[in-house]
Amino acid sequence: MTDKLFDSTDSVRSAKPLRHAQSVSFGAPMALELGGSLPSVTVCYETYGRLNAAADNAILVCHALSGDSHVAKHDENDDPGWWDILVGPGKPIDTDRFFVVCPNLLGGCRGSTGPGSINPDTGKPYGRDFPIITVSDMVEAERRLADHLGIGRWLAVLGGSMGGHQTITWATHYPDRVCGAIPIATSARLTSQALAFDVVGRNAIRRDAHFHSGQYYDKPHGPDVGLAIARMIGHITYLSPAAMKQKFGANRLQPRDVAIEFEKTFSVGSYLGYQGSKFVERFDANSYMAITMAMDLFDLGDSPETLAATFSRARCRWLVLSFTSDWLFPPEQSRDIVNALIANKAAVSYCNVRSDCGHDAFLLPNEFASYGEMIRGFINNLAGCVRPNGDFDDADEPRGHSPTSIFHQRRLDYERIVELIPSGASVLDLGSGRGGLLSRAKQKDSHRVIGVELDEQAVLTCIQRGLDVVQADLNKGLRPFADQQFDCVVLSQTLQAVHDVEGVIADMLRVGRLCIVSFPNFGFHKLRRMLADEGRSPKSTGVLHHEWYNTPNIRFFTIADFDDFCRQKNIRVHRRIALDTEASAEVFEDPNLNADLAIFVISRSGNAG
Repeated sequence: MTDKLFDSTDSVRSAKPLRHAQSVSFGAPMALELGGSLPSVTVCYETYGRLNAAADNAILVCHALSGDSHVAKHDENDDPGWWDILVGPGKPIDTDRFFVVCPNLLGGCRGSTGPGSINPDTGKPYGRDFPIITVSDMVEAERRLADHLGIGRWLAVLGGSMGGHQTITWATHYPDRVCGAIPIATSARLTSQALAFDVVGRNAIRRDAHFHSGQYYDKPHGPDVGLAIARMIGHITYLSPAAMKQKFGANRLQPRDVAIEFEKTFSVGSYLGYQGSKFVERFDANSYMAITMAMDLFDLGDSPETLAATFSRARCRWLVLSFTSDWLFPPEQSRDIVNALIANKAAVSYCNVRSDCGHDAFLLPNEFASYGEMIRGFINNLAGCVRPNGDFDDADEPRGHSPTSIFHQRRLDYERIVELIPSGASVLDLGSGRGGLLSRAKQKDSHRVIGVELDEQAVLTCIQRGLDVVQADLNKGLRPFADQQFDCVVLSQTLQAVHDVEGVIADMLRVGRLCIVSFPNFGFHKLRRMLADEGRSPKSTGVLHHEWYNTPNIRFFTIADFDDFCRQKNIRVHRRIALDTEASAEVFEDPNLNADLAIFVISRSGNAG
């Protein structure tokens, strides 16, 4: 089938034998989280690259519901893998440098122990006698595999959707065995809506006339119709409304003539019917039920306090990724995870990648230039392969820039701000851009440095630099951060682009014991003359170089204005520094007239300086 209408993340998957699959059986019984045990466990897996002598270059890839061990091609003659865009020589997960392991999860039907495996008590397939398993049980089987391979600690564990559940479980159950965790398009538990789709899918299988209470392996027919319908329902949840419109909107009454028994009046009908029918060829209905139940039972809690307690066990660095159009695992669920990690002062980066592709976005090439490079940068930094800082240093700003900051040339205020940060302080940098200030603060003796930035490309650059940055809109507040959580909070060259000035400043003073604010001074004499004498929109060659039509500035205030603001809000001003960036000099005489940039060190009234 080459019709693009039928393209999906399932397109490369088939029931062909996995030529490079290996398997290992563990004879010792495995106790299960919800009771009972399996007398023995077999894990099917594939490996890529070589484990180095120190055994510290191993990466575990955890697959989602319908995946298997074949994450990528082993060579040009191999069948495609389900994540070929990410894994392979020179790719973000570079198999020339890393030893990559991808196991078929417990309960699966591609070589690992599952409902289709032989029950030693009966000599027949388990069928519906296969015990209820959980994600923790799946990870325990993977832990046994890691021991077998001689891997004491994973450089990184990553996975999307249910693979993200496994990733989180690894990080919280085996904190000393994970250096970095990358949960993608996932959650701490499923929404009730997501649960509902799984419940309908399992009922479609159970009510199939050929289900035979799960003991259908010796029958002429299994519950193919029920499994196909379950998969059709699943495919709906993987796409976004925008993706559905793009795929089916123009030709909705032009279904493809495919040999399926399902309704195909509409193009979306022929698509879903085809996907469901193809899925039956390679998947087992009992496995589908066992795995979806494990995913549905995954529940780390629904309160910030419960999540914070769960994630307090983790000791690794985190990269959390979500996608804007994902309604099956909506971005707010990833933000809940990030907030729990922030509460624990964990090293975490987060980005909600802009995409119209829905939940399937993490398997598609559409936004790969963004999320794929974030994964590459994060893993490179875990492995100590960060690019030289000179690639990004002060010259980082001209290469590209956050739209929330006006500064597009050498940042003369950075050194002064870093000097003002107390020795050994923890630092939160708001509107961190591409990380120029964050990098300097990190090089100082600061014990914890994290940025907040809205622009996706700026977040990518920070991650590539090995910096922790959380994508967020300052105007929506700093709720995830606790009172006085940081010694120092910095807002550099961003205040003039903020909508909620009072709210942002109040949040800064709540979160930080000491705050540093830098901003352009619109009282600068050159700007005054342009407006008063020439009747032109103010502009200078320094920090205020924008044209009236492309400036990001929405606030036009002066040093005197900010002084008045601090007095009105009972904010303590510890220090003022005024700069003339055109002359590269500090200004002492009439700064409101002669400086184009100001730096204020402030705190709540009564806080120590």
